[in-house]
Amino acid sequence: MAERRMKMQKWKSRKFWICVAAALASLGTSISGIATGSEIIAGFGIVCTVLSSAIYAFCEAWVDGKAVNGQ
Repeated sequence: MAERRMKMQKWKSRKFWICVAAALASLGTSISGIATGSEIIAGFGIVCTVLSSAIYAFCEAWVDGKAVNGQ
């Protein structure tokens, strides 16, 4: 039950929704780059999508590490 509560808490997290919004905006940038034939814009969108996910994963790991250490 505690695991389910923790999963629901993550769905309510502002960090999670900011990451989702950043990923969707980056995907939109990538799609518009593909649609206009601009490889630079498409590549920039892909890089930003990966970075937004990586930053979210790093922040979650950092917060979890602090919680384990009791800080």
